[in-house]
Amino acid sequence: MKFTRLFFLLAVPLYLFSCSTQKKTPYYLENVVDTSGREEVKVPELRFQKNDMLCIQVYSLSTKPELSDAIYNLPCGSTSGPGGFLIDAHGNIDYPRLGTIHAEGMTKQELAAVIKKRLTEPVELLKDPTVIIRFLNYKITVLGEVAQQGVITIPGEKVNILEVVGLAGGITDFGKKNTVKIIRENNGKREVGYIDLTSKDVFQSPYFNLMQNDVVLVEPTKQKARQAEQSIVAQRITFALSLITSAAFIYNIFK
Repeated sequence: MKFTRLFFLLAVPLYLFSCSTQKKTPYYLENVVDTSGREEVKVPELRFQKNDMLCIQVYSLSTKPELSDAIYNLPCGSTSGPGGFLIDAHGNIDYPRLGTIHAEGMTKQELAAVIKKRLTEPVELLKDPTVIIRFLNYKITVLGEVAQQGVITIPGEKVNILEVVGLAGGITDFGKKNTVKIIRENNGKREVGYIDLTSKDVFQSPYFNLMQNDVVLVEPTKQKARQAEQSIVAQRITFALSLITSAAFIYNIFK
């Protein structure tokens, strides 16, 4: 009888603890209203950062581009590596026959203009050159309460936070959708910002459209910590009850 009473006294608190009130989990774009036809989509221009790998291709009006243009082009990707131009720790690229060019902080259009100028001034090395630039290592890192953490390589050069969360398998039931942290390098400085994926103003956030090398961190809710605590308490009580049950069994055998 004493063992039954002890078992009951231990089991009831566990039951009450596990039945604590759960808060409603907010959903994506929960407060967004219909704004069709009223909002202009603005995509910020990407600016180059240190360690960006670039593919730069030059074309001209030359009748023999295989001779004139080829010397200014590096292979963009190969079996031995990604190829292309690496922006070094000083923010520069070393361009064959053109020398060192500072690229950090520039947009594709700005860097293309600088290269084109080097090809035409003070000596015209190529006739009416066209410069095409694209990223070879556009990637986003996603960590925290998502289905699949890791580095996501973006095939294009435009991605928003909702697309990246989708590529990561979505935010788990224990992730904070209203305070997703974005870690970004901007003009050589690191900044940290937050975006609310449930807000009606999510599209106006400067962190809605992501930039290369951004880190997205989804923090756990208090419910996650509470669940972990409940699990530990349940394990301890289960262990204690098993000891009591074993003791009761042995007592009944030898009494």
